[in-house]
Amino acid sequence: MKRLLLISCMAFMSSLAGNMTPGKVLYIASYEPIQPYEQLWRAVCQVETKNNPLAYNRKEQAVGIAQIRPIRLKDYNERTRSHLKITEMYDPKKSKTVFLFYAERCKYFDLERIAKSWNGRGKKTNKYWKEVKKHL
Repeated sequence: MKRLLLISCMAFMSSLAGNMTPGKVLYIASYEPIQPYEQLWRAVCQVETKNNPLAYNRKEQAVGIAQIRPIRLKDYNERTRSHLKITEMYDPKKSKTVFLFYAERCKYFDLERIAKSWNGRGKKTNKYWKEVKKHL
């Protein structure tokens, strides 16, 4: 696939070269991929563990930088047919994958709703959202 893309680009460029006047330059911009939940991810990690990937909450058995509980990981594994283990949630990249899976299921890029649903249900979610908002 990369080879085909490279050949196509070279053919396109050579066709342009014939039409360009000397001294003119064609620039091709490269863009970073859009990561709509990156700021929210960072804010949640700050609130949950102060960005500590080795954090562990014994009471809730929550693990890693985003404090993923076994029940959430079980749900994630069932929905995605994955086989991640709770100990793998100490890896921030794997934790982020789980977080993004749930974030992307909330409609219309609603950061408040995503944060509150990550935290759980109940009266504390409003307080949690206020804390997350401070870090956005």
